[in-house]
Amino acid sequence: MKEAMFYEKLEGKKVRCKLCPRNCVIANGKRGYCGVRENKNGKLYSLVFARPCSMAIDPIEKKPFYHYMPGRRAFSIATVGCNLACKHCQNWEISQTPKLTGEIFGETVSVKRLVELIRESGVKLVSWTYTEPTVFFEYFYEVAKLTKGELRHNWVTNGFTSEEVAKVVARYIEAANVDYKGDDKFYREVCNAWLEPVRKTMLIYKKAKVWIEVTNLVIPGYNDSEEITREMAEWIARNLGEDTPLHVTAYYPAFRMNAPPTRVETLEKVAKVASEYLNFVYIGNVPHEKENTFCPDCGELLIKRRGFFVEKINLQKCDSDYCCPKCGRKIPIIME
Repeated sequence: MKEAMFYEKLEGKKVRCKLCPRNCVIANGKRGYCGVRENKNGKLYSLVFARPCSMAIDPIEKKPFYHYMPGRRAFSIATVGCNLACKHCQNWEISQTPKLTGEIFGETVSVKRLVELIRESGVKLVSWTYTEPTVFFEYFYEVAKLTKGELRHNWVTNGFTSEEVAKVVARYIEAANVDYKGDDKFYREVCNAWLEPVRKTMLIYKKAKVWIEVTNLVIPGYNDSEEITREMAEWIARNLGEDTPLHVTAYYPAFRMNAPPTRVETLEKVAKVASEYLNFVYIGNVPHEKENTFCPDCGELLIKRRGFFVEKINLQKCDSDYCCPKCGRKIPIIME
């Protein structure tokens, strides 16, 4: 265990956790909503510090990132726990177990040893992913501090992070893929959360020049309406920029939700509406032509993908940027 950051002590040995917008007030001997931060005699501790439940080397496209270091691999890390309770969670066995049973599992891997493992892998990209990196912030923070300037960190996150913490995270990550799950009603009814903090997190990352990509998991009958799609895409375009990549991905039944799998036609409908506002809209979790990157001006195929793997990159270097080789349009992408 490690004493947590971002909390305040209250009377009667209570504490207030300030890691995420819930601001949980936690009595002595109890845990916060995420299930992985516990009050012990008036001090808050992280129960998952240096206890990863999953480590793997993945294609960066799996996160998904399509405009950040395409074709590269990322050392991916997670602990158990999450500060949301999405009924459709596809990683619920590791994200929700601390809430469901109280169990904290994972092997012990110190900060020093984790850095050694990453170095031994030869991979320079590090993804904090699978569950929610907000709840294992201290582990990320110690590794990121130790490797700043050497390794390149990114978060795959629900964005439900306090503003204070997001500002610290932004100093250490190069990129973030943020879930934008639906409208506020969807967040409250399906995730037991609310939308506005997620938007604020993205604004903080944007201001700090963190590369942002957005993922929208489309669930039939819940968040697939034209109205919800327009609200989301218009907000992204206005606040993050119309070149922000949006990944429209297919849902498959999981955890406590029994909606049918998302049809390709539904994904295409959502992608079509989003494309009225955004230049790079992708369809994922199913084979589709829109897993490729095309020039929004002339339609030239720029990056060809098959699943999580890049088969061809067709970009031209122009000064310090990359451009379409056919029409010269600047393509927003981090290649090196």
